[in-house]
Amino acid sequence: MRVLVVEDARPLAEILAEGLRDQGMAVDVVHDGIEAAVRLDAHAYDVVVLDRDLPGIHGDALCRMIAAGEDRVMVLMLTAAGTPGDRVSGLVLGADDYLAKPFHFPELVLRIRSLARRRPRAPARTLRAAGIELDPMRRSATRDGAPLGLSVKECAVLEALLDASPGFMSAEDLLERVWDENADPFTNTVAVTISRLRRKLGDPAVITTVPGVGYRIAT
Repeated sequence: MRVLVVEDARPLAEILAEGLRDQGMAVDVVHDGIEAAVRLDAHAYDVVVLDRDLPGIHGDALCRMIAAGEDRVMVLMLTAAGTPGDRVSGLVLGADDYLAKPFHFPELVLRIRSLARRRPRAPARTLRAAGIELDPMRRSATRDGAPLGLSVKECAVLEALLDASPGFMSAEDLLERVWDENADPFTNTVAVTISRLRRKLGDPAVITTVPGVGYRIAT
């Protein structure tokens, strides 16, 4: 899951990003509405955590832009404006959910995951191929009925490969989907994660590699 945090209070933005990354999400952070619009045009996000009172482009205007877009991104407004009237006005603008500050972090995580499930054209809840079954929301995976015990990143890589199967995903594709803007494009982190995932999936091997093309789940 890829999340864009749009929050002009930098300390809070970093706390949000760190906490959401700990939950296995790929998180990008921007601090004004103009930069947020640029990121939304360049990347595919599942959920935007959006403050209302932003410099550049106000959060209300940005919310309208997102709601009017073709590739629908779910919007969670996270703002100090927490009266019932504020909530109603935010939802009227096109926000999919609304949470007032201060907030309980576990509730924020649950709301983000709920929005990702509701996103139009979301993948099926359980992904299956080659004897593998993966529930992305519960981060549980089995092969031939045996639990795999995957880490957060291994689970996310497996989800991406299953979602693309029988097609390929390049290392760059996996970095874009599973990691975030802080990932070094020259790192071998994808290859290392694929190697660990192969070991946990066991024999016979189901992840194939074509040099210069990428990885795929063999079916």
